[in-house]
Amino acid sequence: MIKELESIEYKIPGRDEVTRYEKIHNVCVDSAEQGSKLVANEIANSIRKCSKPHFILGLATGSSPIGVYRELVRLHKEDGLSFKKVITFNLDEYFSIEKNNEQSYHSFMHQHLFSHIDIVKRNINIPQGKLLEEDISNYCDKYEKKINSLGGIDFQILGIGRTAHIGFNEPGSNQNSCTRIVSLDSMTRQDAAEDFNGIESVPKRAITMGIRTILSAKRIVLLAWGHKKSNVISKSIEGEIDFNYPASFLQKHNNTTFILDNESSAQLIKHKTPWLVKDFIWTDELRKKAITWLSTKTSKSILKLTQRDYNENGLSSIVASSGSVYDTNIWMFNQLQKTITGWPGGKPNNDDTDRPERANPSKKRVLVFSPHPDDDVISMGGTIKRLQDQGHEVHIAYQTSGNIGVSNEEALRFIEIAKYSSSKEIIIIDEIEGEIQKKINSKSILKLKGAIRRSECLAASRYLGLSESNLHFMNLPFYESGKIKKNDPTKNDIEITINLIKAIKPHQIFAAGDLADPHGTHRVCLNILFDALREIKNQSFMKSCWLWLYRGAWQEWDIDEIEMAVPMSPSQVVQKRNAILYHQSQKDKVMFQGEDNRDFWVRAEQRNKNTAQEYNRLGMAEYEAMEAFKRHIY
Repeated sequence: MIKELESIEYKIPGRDEVTRYEKIHNVCVDSAEQGSKLVANEIANSIRKCSKPHFILGLATGSSPIGVYRELVRLHKEDGLSFKKVITFNLDEYFSIEKNNEQSYHSFMHQHLFSHIDIVKRNINIPQGKLLEEDISNYCDKYEKKINSLGGIDFQILGIGRTAHIGFNEPGSNQNSCTRIVSLDSMTRQDAAEDFNGIESVPKRAITMGIRTILSAKRIVLLAWGHKKSNVISKSIEGEIDFNYPASFLQKHNNTTFILDNESSAQLIKHKTPWLVKDFIWTDELRKKAITWLSTKTSKSILKLTQRDYNENGLSSIVASSGSVYDTNIWMFNQLQKTITGWPGGKPNNDDTDRPERANPSKKRVLVFSPHPDDDVISMGGTIKRLQDQGHEVHIAYQTSGNIGVSNEEALRFIEIAKYSSSKEIIIIDEIEGEIQKKINSKSILKLKGAIRRSECLAASRYLGLSESNLHFMNLPFYESGKIKKNDPTKNDIEITINLIKAIKPHQIFAAGDLADPHGTHRVCLNILFDALREIKNQSFMKSCWLWLYRGAWQEWDIDEIEMAVPMSPSQVVQKRNAILYHQSQKDKVMFQGEDNRDFWVRAEQRNKNTAQEYNRLGMAEYEAMEAFKRHIY
């Protein structure tokens, strides 16, 4: 129960001033890995202590519980945790989908848990996806009755969707709902599009346990990782019970805990505006966060903020700690001003005390890690061009081939070009074309698609003035599964990364700092880089290497987090746009675009312009656009 969590290293606040706005108990951890181990340990302890003939475990699917299942498998193999007395009930399944379909939750559960533990097969219960319409109601009723006949669920794991759905109980679900068939929200289907190789293949309906079924569990733990969940987490924990946010019904359960990482909990009042719920010593980071928030709330630039503004918004103590409103405002203005630089590699022969980067060495070796073949230009194309023009030695490392991001239609276009331009190897071309027509994802097709993306990188980099010899196509093995679902990263991925860093000996490393999905490509690539840096950080050349993190096409750093902002003129914005457009396979029929239908260049451009406008609103000079970075100390 909750005491299980209290006993494992993490201090849980009581219902004090800090949590007075919260209606659901929650524990915030530093990483999904930490949180997953915490939950797995509670489940293991509950199984071991269970005095009943069976322990009834409710299971969820999706990316959130994968770490829990990995840890449970480890506890089984290394610590002797047995699942022979465990009976499981899964929350949901797509309708209508075969059990052996790779995208079925039946396949998911066996891949991540059941095939690796000693659970009795007859004790596994997963809703059946392939049913006749006339059999659905009776089947759901039997599923519900089977749970009840065993005394209900002892421990229920939940994830949460961006619609705040739990199970597949979408907005509008009734609190008294039981196991049934439901229609899936368009956002839920969009989030699943990558798993199904496009939204058109995502089922429109699913079988799910109901809200009442879930609330009947004796213990509920909900997992949420990444910034994409932060809004629904705050609504569910701090808002009123609202059928538009189904997870808010968990406020009615007296033994529920949300396990959250820093990103998913970021919108909770205790993290977003902690000065409203507690007193503390003002650090520079908190001051920046609070003053930026105050400026936004009052719609005033920093230098126009008054004592009344601070007093009326619970920030009088920040002024008291600084001496005066004038000193407070000037300090914040200077903090922001110092982040702006047209010299992302450092300005030679200048005092760098108030600059984000060092002046020396004046010519730096720069290594930019790009998870996919276009993330470099989408996220920091203007900065790459600036570094190149200022004489730095710029290397781009494309961590994955990005082959599954190319549509079959795009691949066919290149085959047609090859056919008309050469008669050589025409038989091989015909074979590949036939495989595409049959939707067979062969090695030849993946190689072709990887080559398409490689050629786009070459074209974009050539446009920016980079030498082809400075482009490194890493093709990290974890990505090369040929499927949407990737392999787990291994030592081999880390070694490839280490060898590249050793070969270049960079003074600057830029990497994608997107932390939304612990199992997404960006996060996996970043973790591989972090692992590599931990292994070599004590080598002499690493003492002078700084790591800067950029964000992708969907999100930017908050203003108070930005430590280097590189402005772009209108012509530089166009230059960046052109570099992105060289990635033609990602322009019109993007495989995994997400819920935003805009082209990547439009998203990136608007994000960069928004950053510049935000700086201007706070009182800084007006620029056309800005790319932003945060330094990471490894």
